[in-house]
Parts: sequence; C-alpha cells; structure tokens
Amino acid sequence: MGRCQTQGEPGRVLLTLATGAGKTFIAVNLMKRLSDAGQMTKALFLCDRDELRTQAQGDFQNVFGANAATVSAGKPQKNARILIATYQTLGVDSEDGDASFLTQHYPDNYFSHIIIDECHRSAWGKWSEVLRRNTNAVQIGLTATPRELEIAEETDEARKDQQITADNLQYFGEPVYEYDIAQGIEDGYLAACEMQRSQVNLDETGLTIEAVWARNPTDARTGAPIASMEELRELYNHTSFENRILLPDRVQAMCEDLFDYLLATGGPEQKTVIFCVRDSHSDAIATELNNRYVMWCQENGERPVPHYAFKCTAASGGQGLLPELKGSNRDYFIATTVELLSTGVNVPSLRNVVFFKYMQSPILFYQMVGRGTRIDVSTEKLMFRIYDYTNATRLFGQSFITKLTGQSGSTATGQHPDRDWFDLGEEEKEPPQIIAVDGFDVQISDRGRFVLGTVNGEAMPIPVAEYEAQLVEQLQAVVATPGEFRDRWVLREERRELLRELVEGGRSPKVVQLLRDMQDYDLFDVLGQLGYNWEPQTRILRFATFAQEQAEWLKGMPPKSARTVQAIAQQFVQAGTDGLEDRQLFQIPAVTQAGGLPALKLVGKPSEVLQEMKIRLFAA
Repeated sequence: MGRCQTQGEPGRVLLTLATGAGKTFIAVNLMKRLSDAGQMTKALFLCDRDELRTQAQGDFQNVFGANAATVSAGKPQKNARILIATYQTLGVDSEDGDASFLTQHYPDNYFSHIIIDECHRSAWGKWSEVLRRNTNAVQIGLTATPRELEIAEETDEARKDQQITADNLQYFGEPVYEYDIAQGIEDGYLAACEMQRSQVNLDETGLTIEAVWARNPTDARTGAPIASMEELRELYNHTSFENRILLPDRVQAMCEDLFDYLLATGGPEQKTVIFCVRDSHSDAIATELNNRYVMWCQENGERPVPHYAFKCTAASGGQGLLPELKGSNRDYFIATTVELLSTGVNVPSLRNVVFFKYMQSPILFYQMVGRGTRIDVSTEKLMFRIYDYTNATRLFGQSFITKLTGQSGSTATGQHPDRDWFDLGEEEKEPPQIIAVDGFDVQISDRGRFVLGTVNGEAMPIPVAEYEAQLVEQLQAVVATPGEFRDRWVLREERRELLRELVEGGRSPKVVQLLRDMQDYDLFDVLGQLGYNWEPQTRILRFATFAQEQAEWLKGMPPKSARTVQAIAQQFVQAGTDGLEDRQLFQIPAVTQAGGLPALKLVGKPSEVLQEMKIRLFAA
C-alpha cells in the first residue's frame, strides 16, 4: 500500500506515483467518482506533449465515452465534460503565446477540476495562466518526481513564483498519496529492476594533455590535426567525454561490453534505450552496435533485421520512429537518444535502460528509469535492467531539488521542458572546440549487480547477494524449519500471510525468482532453495514426481477420482500453487472431463482430498 497524507492547500491535491503505477488510471477513476457524486461539472486534463494527450484520451474515453474529448485547433469541445488538452493547443506554451484560445473559449473558473499531468515540469511560468484563470477549481497534480525549488535571490519573478510555483510541495502541499517505485516492485505492480554497474578506466583517471597529444588528436569537426598542445585543455575528465573530446575506443569498448550483457540475458534483440551525451554520440553508439550485431549474425548463421540500433533524437526527427520502437517486435530494438525518450513515452516491452551519459538531476534520472517500469504480459516482461556505466544509479533516493536560474518561458523545440526555467545540470552546450583521439586502452570493470529495494523508506540499489540474504533472514525468522515451511505453504491463508510478511519486510520472493531466472519454478521451490538449501524442482518435474511417487495412493481411488486428482495436480504446471486453489478450478475442461467435483466426492470431502493432494505434491 502507498502512504497517505493529510491534504495541504485547500483545493490543491498532489498525487505522487512511480511511472507505470497508474497515475492517469487513478485520475480517470477519481473523476468518475466525482462525476457520479454530482461534484464535477467540467474537468480539464492538462499535459505538455501530444503523446501524453493521446494516452490520456484513450483512458478517459474508456470510462466517459464521448463525454471525454481532445481539444485541438478550432475544436474547443465545449459539449464534452472532460477536456484533454496540451498547453500548446490553449496558446499558453510560451511567453509569446497570447492565450487567445484559452480566453476565447473558456471564461474564468470554467472548470471545476483541473488535472496537471507531469506537474514537476509543467503548469509554471506562462503555462500557469490556466491555473490563474481557474482559481476555484480543484487542482490535482500528478507526478512521479515532485519538485522542490531553490530560489537563490529575491526578484520580481521569485515573488510571483510564491503564488504559482514550480515547487510542487509548496504549491500543492505534501502528497495526499505516495507510491514509489520500490513499493510498486515489491507489490508486483511494476517490473522488478536489476542493475549492473560498470566502471570505465578512463573515466576514473581522466586524460592528461600529454596522453592526448601523444596520440595525434584531430579537430572532430574538420578532421584537421590539432596544431599545438596549447589548444588542449589541462585535463579531460569524464564529463568531457563525447562532449569536448570524442573517444572512439571508449565507444567501442562500452558497446562491446553492453552487447555481451545482452547476449547473456536473452540475446541481442531486446528493446533497449541508451541515453547518450549528444547527437554525435548517439550516432556513434548506433553505428557500433549495428556493426557488432551484423558480425554476431554472421558468426551464428542468423539473418540480421533491417533496423537494429537507430538514433532517436529530437534533432534527427526521432519522434517519427517512436511507433516502431513501441510497436514492432521484429526490428527497431535499440534506440540511442539524448533526452527525447526521457519522459512521456510508454514502451511496455522495454527491457533495458542504459546510461552512457553522466547524470546530475534526480528528476530526469527517475523519469528515464521510468521508461522501463511497466510490466508487459504480451512479451512476458516482468523485469527490466539498468546498465549503468556512469554511476547514474547513485541518484536513487536523492531529493528532487532544482534551482531556478532563468526567466519563466517557453518550451524550446527539441529541449526537455525542464530546460526552460531550471538548472538540472544536464544540458551540454556546444563547446567551442571538439577534438577526436584514439589509441587508448579502454578497460571496463564489473562494479556489481544490484536490485532496487527499500532502504529506510527510500528506493535504493541493494547488492543482489545482500537482498537475498535479508530475505533468508526474514524467512527463517518466521518459519524456522523446512517442515514448518511445508506445513504453512499448503494452507492457503497461512501461505498468503507468510508472503505478505516477507513483502512488507521489504524483500520480495518474486523479485528473487526473477533475479535467479526461476520462472519455471513455483515460489515454494524458490524459497526452499534460498532458505533451506534444498534442491529445487521445476513445476513440471514436481508434478511428474507426484504422479510417480503417489501412484499407489491414486490406485486406491476409483479411476474417475484418480484422473480428476491428476488433472487438478496438473494445473500446478501452468499456474503454480495458486492454480490449485483457483475458484474456477472445477470449470476447467480437463478437470470436468476427468470427472470433476462429483468424482472427488466419491472418495471424501473434496476440500480434504485437495488438501491431501497438496501435502503429497510438496512432500518431495
């Protein structure tokens, strides 16, 4: 369960949920309840991107039908009760915007409720015109990363921001409901998150002038040799890499390392997003990965797909490739980007988020990680991985604090909305000189495998071995012996209480099942191996062992009864322990055809027969 707080400012509500946990779903159902209670007259769902508007349109229309409509140029949709609009459509997306569409069609306090999507980055500055004109409306902010703002100096702008401020907590008050990424993972609503940290040797040491000069550097723009050492910086550190200095050897080594990880975790054709330093870096990474993929296909007799790795940045028109990344399972596997894919893009099948760029902003980092958090049943995705080459995962657990540095203003095309008014420490301005140099020995070391879990109430990376050890400690504290574990497992309520205790203790058996790649095993065997060191059996093997070792017990029943027990036990192969307790168990064709409930009654009370079957199934 999430954490609830008392509402702060009257009429303003902040909901903080991890990406993928259902912010829009909650907003839709909240509006439905308010509508049914007669408390909502007109509502506005406000967002800053067409992608978000399209997603919200589908969610609202599933509940409200034609009463939910998208606002577009010339179509104010005043007959609908729920309007879904972008700031751009309303004419308040820039300082130059005259808000004419807003003022012409919607008088002051037209809306009884306004929902501000991704409120950490929108609704402020000129965009706040919508809120200022609807002061009587209940204003609901939705975000995964509620911003706190530091204003360094007293200015007219700063005083205005005391009224409509990008400090979410100051404006809305404390969230009335919080549900973070670690909670979502532990509860099974979000995909589990495994992290692989790696360290590049050059990033630790930096590059001296002497080391660069000795390798004949060139001007990356013109290709001309650098004329003298005086043109070089005193030291090139990791934040200069792929920005002020291009290092082809480093690109090659990092791509090789990542590609090897993909091969070890299911193969190269996995939906992946790589965050790069700038457009040229995205190009280099895509080219290198495509070359590696083609070589791998040749070595393994595979036919390469036409579009494997591709650059997907705002400057390159990457917006047009988003449908391919989201929808195709046959190509467009690896997107190299700068920030285009950092927010507002749902790719449920995304399995890997990769950091090849250095990060400073916790807000941007969490939004980027959020691209991978959704579970995708259609591709059997229950876990995603973060490959961290720049220590970006240190930002887990840090506060969402940014500094106001510029004047409130418009969203520049191709820039992240946070760029307009806040210093996130991410923007890489075009340097006056970019050099290129190769010939370095690049080594990448393994810095550990981690899982995202809860530490002192915060989502934090935990070493996998430590996470498992803590789960063992919790398990053995409540169930000391293997026999006691079996006894509790076969009792439905006892088992559920046991699992609930483990999850509430902050360590999830299902996460360990994914980390150990034990999806073919029931949680009974996952925990048995982990806590009591017994040899686990897959669900198929456990059923086969039951059929063999309990043959005499089954022979003692009428044939119909024995066939029915076996048909029920076989449900364990597909659905595990829960499948043996399904309410629809006796409506499953294989069970009814074997004899069903009447056949079990021939040998006793059906519930007692099923319980005995479970005891015998888990005896081995």
